[in-house]
Amino acid sequence: MAEKQKIETKSAPGAIGPYSQAIKLGNLVFISGQVGFDPASKELVAGIEAQTRQVFANLAAVAEAAGATLQNAVKLTIYVNDLGNFQTVNEIMAQNFSEPYPARATIEVSKLPVDALVEIDAILAL
Repeated sequence: MAEKQKIETKSAPGAIGPYSQAIKLGNLVFISGQVGFDPASKELVAGIEAQTRQVFANLAAVAEAAGATLQNAVKLTIYVNDLGNFQTVNEIMAQNFSEPYPARATIEVSKLPVDALVEIDAILAL
């Protein structure tokens, strides 16, 4: 088995538990779920639109630390606390990707860490 490599950047929020921002294994990068924390202020930004934009910025920063971009994403899992926000999240996702879009699942959950409105994790192929 290939050796796991920890990916870490100060351009995205640090882990708030016993996990890594991302792990690279072979030509795959597994990015942990990101919420709308601004890494500079260490504050959760307000509102679904701002949080979603910040989530994609955080994912992009971790991808860059792994030597990739969001265009390397092959799978996303999106967690929202209200599927009523699905269209907003969809529109912002479309601004961050081009065809072929990554595979994706979107799941409504009852609660997210730090009362975030959206969390997204990603798998990248290098």
